[in-house]
Amino acid sequence: MNPPLSVIILAAGQGKRMRSGLPKVLQPLAGRPLLAHVIGQARALAARQVHVVYGHGGDAVPGAFRPDETGEGELNWVLQREQLGTGHAVQQAIGAVPDDHLVLVLYGDVPLITAATLERLLAPARKGALGVLTAVLADPSGYGRIVRDDNGRVLRIVEHKDADARVRDIAEINTGLMAGAAKDLKRWLAGLNNDNAQREYYLTDCVAAAVAEHSEVEGVVADSADEVHGVNDRAQLARAEAILRQRRAAALLEAGVTLADPARIDLRGTLDCGHDVSIDANCLFEGAVRLGHRVRIGVGCVIKDSAIADDTVVLPYSLIDSAQVGARCSIGPFARIRPGSQLGVEAHVGNFVELKQSELGAGAKANHLAYLGDATIGAGANVGAGTITCNYDGADKHRTVIGDGAFIGSNSSLVAPVTIGAGATIGAGSVITKDAPPGELTVARAKQSTIPGWQRPVKQKK
Repeated sequence: MNPPLSVIILAAGQGKRMRSGLPKVLQPLAGRPLLAHVIGQARALAARQVHVVYGHGGDAVPGAFRPDETGEGELNWVLQREQLGTGHAVQQAIGAVPDDHLVLVLYGDVPLITAATLERLLAPARKGALGVLTAVLADPSGYGRIVRDDNGRVLRIVEHKDADARVRDIAEINTGLMAGAAKDLKRWLAGLNNDNAQREYYLTDCVAAAVAEHSEVEGVVADSADEVHGVNDRAQLARAEAILRQRRAAALLEAGVTLADPARIDLRGTLDCGHDVSIDANCLFEGAVRLGHRVRIGVGCVIKDSAIADDTVVLPYSLIDSAQVGARCSIGPFARIRPGSQLGVEAHVGNFVELKQSELGAGAKANHLAYLGDATIGAGANVGAGTITCNYDGADKHRTVIGDGAFIGSNSSLVAPVTIGAGATIGAGSVITKDAPPGELTVARAKQSTIPGWQRPVKQKK
């Protein structure tokens, strides 16, 4: 049986190169803070404890996470008041870890590491060795180098600033990620010193301490350098975004989704797709989105926290936010479906139509240039171009109810609270302030008149 796992995440860095008032680990990657991605991987490993060492940014870092965002189990925030190196950071948290646990050290600015690679890193630790995650880079400048003996065993890690020319020629670098027994790490950490160019306590010196005790140190090489991509500036953050975008696009393609251009899709949350889904270029998905079978999403759409049922078509440049869309609907182009809206089967929402907290029944249509806020629209109703529900009186919102099969003529204003009966017809250009009876024509507009002999004003020449 594997020993319990504790994870220590180092997240105290300032991130000066970000040139931001936001702490580095709170910079957004795919719509979530960098640190949230790392915490998520710790949760994926079923860690018994997760300790986050923070410093710069103060309470802003723990304050950015609600309890329900960090998952079940214990999450411990540890303040590193002085940033004296990675070894010093781990020292702040490891005292709370039981001796019989394994410890996995992660970094809040290395968000792309996969659970599969972390499992490979934990394998040596479960056998009693110290696991060190490494990577081979074409340009290893700035990174600590992995020094191995002739048999490939790890002897030590030398920081770039402390390395001579021979060591700097080594392409295998230390990623900083490490796994080992808590009781061993506690002992090695207690013996650290800051006799180096940075005057810091290096976590990597634990490797030399383990070798000195004749403990096995196993270097685990990451499958891809992308996994250990660190984020220290805007360019590196953009690169991380591109890597994650590529990964997620590849996963969608493998699941059978058609992407017009895999390089031009942004997923900032989760996207669950049925079969034969098609997504055009430059679409953005945020939060939790579900697309049913045979859904087609046109170019440039933004969809957030919504469910879209089978065979629905979303035409280009439409926005759907926190809505439920039924089967065989047609939306857009240039439609906006705001939070709290629901569309029944075969409903149509056309170009430049906006819905907010509204329900469209089965087969209801609003095909052009309308605002329908706080409205219940019955099955088969037809809302003409230019129609608005006047739902706000300056203080409160009021509801409009349109019955099944009603027909609202173009350029009508429905002043809520108001009810339009089933099968009613509203004449074009009406301002409706009272309930309209079912099955009848209701017209409310000024009488047309012509002024004989009226002359349009003419601008006087100067």
